[in-house]
Amino acid sequence: MKIIFIGTPEFGAIVLEELIKDGYPPILVISSPDKPVGRKHNITPPPVKVLAEKHGIEIIQPEQIQSSKSKIQNLEPDLIVVAAYGQIIPKKILDIPKRGSLNIHPSLLPKYRGSSPIQFTILNGEKKSGVTIILMDEKIDHGKIISNFQFQISNEKITYPELLKELAKLGAKLLLETIPKWVRGEIKPKPQNEAKAIYTKILTKEDGKIDWQKSAKVLEREIRAFYPWPGSYTIWANRGKLIKIKILKSRVFKSPDKIKYPIGKVLVVPQNEIGAQCGKDFLVIEKLQMEGGKEMASEDFPKGHSDFIGTILK
Repeated sequence: MKIIFIGTPEFGAIVLEELIKDGYPPILVISSPDKPVGRKHNITPPPVKVLAEKHGIEIIQPEQIQSSKSKIQNLEPDLIVVAAYGQIIPKKILDIPKRGSLNIHPSLLPKYRGSSPIQFTILNGEKKSGVTIILMDEKIDHGKIISNFQFQISNEKITYPELLKELAKLGAKLLLETIPKWVRGEIKPKPQNEAKAIYTKILTKEDGKIDWQKSAKVLEREIRAFYPWPGSYTIWANRGKLIKIKILKSRVFKSPDKIKYPIGKVLVVPQNEIGAQCGKDFLVIEKLQMEGGKEMASEDFPKGHSDFIGTILK
């Protein structure tokens, strides 16, 4: 079977790896162009490209995928598989394969369509998640459902990278089970229930700014959902300077209703860790990092920054 694989980040790379292992190596991989990464803006290839090159699979990285239409047509693929590409793929390309174009989406569609389904699963404290394979059309995550798989989230402290890997592996397994049945015509696609559709937004750096008016429970979820990007950060006003501090790991410390400090005030909580007053309860900061500095454990930070305790974070 001639498959063209389209994807870019780690989620796509995990799916591609399983396709190759299971005897479905694509005849072509399409990924987004290399991009500058990190503070030094080093030009870095996406994970899908790295994997394709490792296995000697031809890869192209068009700025706009419609420019690749002729190449895709000439290859006469049986199937296109898409996993986290990052561009809207026009219908004229989706309709080229004999068996259509399938997309692996890391949520139980129609819930959490859009670009941030994994993050919003964590943000909303979902107890279950899953993956859905759809027959793609020109609308975002709108196509008919081919298959899906639901699983319980047993780890209450799961982070975005952890949930991504879990869903990617499940998505790959589901895809490998689905392809033979789909090709044999054993699956009848089912329309999504539009009344239940929920869309997620594109995250920006500003989403990572901590609002201490929120409850500690909500902020703890944000820190897990936004790690490593856009990251969760707060501002420390120290000696006339505004210092950005990333919060990498946290937990909730319930405070008695009678005790309430100014919102954002930094205190020492049990186990000599740092805590900050939220709109409700304290957020214990287990790991943090000053801008340009190293990651530090909560109990170690005040040793070099004793004036941090008692300050009010912005």
